[in-house]
Amino acid sequence: MIVDWESCVGCGLCIEVCPLGAISMAPEKKASISDLCVDCNACTKVCPKEAIGIEPTLKEGGVKCQSCPINCTIKVGNTGACQRFVNWNGELVRNVPLQRYEDVKEIVGEDHEEAIRKPLITGIGAGTTYPDTKPAPYIVQSRLKGIDVVTVVTEAPLSYSGIKVKVDTDLHMGNEGAPVLIGKKKVGHLCTEEYGSKILSLGGVNLLTGKDGITVAKLIVDIANRKEVHLKVEDGSELTLQVGKPPIINGEMGRRMRVGCGSASMGLFGRYFLDAADEVIVLDAHLIGQFTEHAAGRELGAKYSGLKLKARKSTPGRYFGEHGRGWGGTPIEDPLDIIDGFEPKIAKPGMTVLITETTAERAAMFRLGKNGKFTPMELTPEAKRAVDMIASNCQPSRVSAVFVGGSGGSARAGVTKIPIKLNQAIHQNRAKLTVGGAPTYILPGGGITFLVDVEKVMVRAFTYVPTPATVVPLEYTMRLKEYLEIGGHKEKIRKLRDVLKEIRLKSYG
Repeated sequence: MIVDWESCVGCGLCIEVCPLGAISMAPEKKASISDLCVDCNACTKVCPKEAIGIEPTLKEGGVKCQSCPINCTIKVGNTGACQRFVNWNGELVRNVPLQRYEDVKEIVGEDHEEAIRKPLITGIGAGTTYPDTKPAPYIVQSRLKGIDVVTVVTEAPLSYSGIKVKVDTDLHMGNEGAPVLIGKKKVGHLCTEEYGSKILSLGGVNLLTGKDGITVAKLIVDIANRKEVHLKVEDGSELTLQVGKPPIINGEMGRRMRVGCGSASMGLFGRYFLDAADEVIVLDAHLIGQFTEHAAGRELGAKYSGLKLKARKSTPGRYFGEHGRGWGGTPIEDPLDIIDGFEPKIAKPGMTVLITETTAERAAMFRLGKNGKFTPMELTPEAKRAVDMIASNCQPSRVSAVFVGGSGGSARAGVTKIPIKLNQAIHQNRAKLTVGGAPTYILPGGGITFLVDVEKVMVRAFTYVPTPATVVPLEYTMRLKEYLEIGGHKEKIRKLRDVLKEIRLKSYG
């Protein structure tokens, strides 16, 4: 890259974004680029004066990296923008060798031993010993695979709890960060989007302890128990959600979850796009793909169509989209609106363009006329095959949810007399926490904060009390030796067979 000092105002934005520290401020208060530069173009994207341009000649001894769309040109001894590959005497080599599992197992940490992976009983129906000054309702012991195992169970009221709802859809729901409402009551907010999904964060201690806490608690439990709920995103969509079912957004049922963004579609279905049309455009709210300009198209031998898109370019063939209620979750209602023109020396009359959504729920084909305008046409068999291929690889649109809870509170007193030791045992995989028998993921750091897939927990296992708090079945399983070492209630341990016999008698009664 080169800097035009006449245009440069010395703002320093290029220095902030350069991934290699290749830019510095010269004494003249102008940007100066060193030989570390790999032409990644990060600086050109932020320069307010367009003072940085591309050096027309290839760097001496430079090798062009093909590992991502940036295509860094890396000089001998240097690395690319991602700092993964180094030019070693003209060959790009990964600067971290391939690692075996044995090389990283100490960092990864060993999983729980088989004997304690499953609880002896669950907390469902166990009851509670709140306010936790007493031992847990059931502390049972049995021998598995020659090992004495203990499971401690309780149904714990958790004020520190919430639920993350994942909605697999491209349908627009609202702006990121927007409040989620029941009537006029705030119950959460719209989170960052994940791949093909919108995420709602509902509940949490601040809302549970607020003026509408009971509404929030009921909502969390209803979702966890797979009931249908009705929500509204502020300045956004009306939502009808039920775990395990397709979402209904503004009265429209979601049908498909996209298989990939517009750019990913180029690599996934490029061989089909090659025969489908002279140009294929996949519309997407995040990354729009243009096949003949994309690295995947070039790799497959596609010739650039000459079309220009009305979108902000990321890298060749990849354009940033915008959110809306149109095609592919963009504001585009007429697919032709994505075309900003064409190069007449390249795009000739008769050329065809296929435009589709990432889910292929809508697709259209056009032909360029002699008058320079595109007119609609029927999808050719080849175009239909490409669209059908996208559709057949999409998963159904559905709702799922993960319950989030903090079990580091007073409920630990029912397990042990030394609560810190329970925390340590959980994080060191010496004790296993489950919810209704379902596996959990324990968040790193302090405390015991867990995530659990609600679809792996029995319906009606989650309840709430109007304190307000959610009530969750918890099980702590570990070796008997471990339980005694963490200060467990030794005097309350009962044999599993005796507890099961007692439960059967109560059931018959």
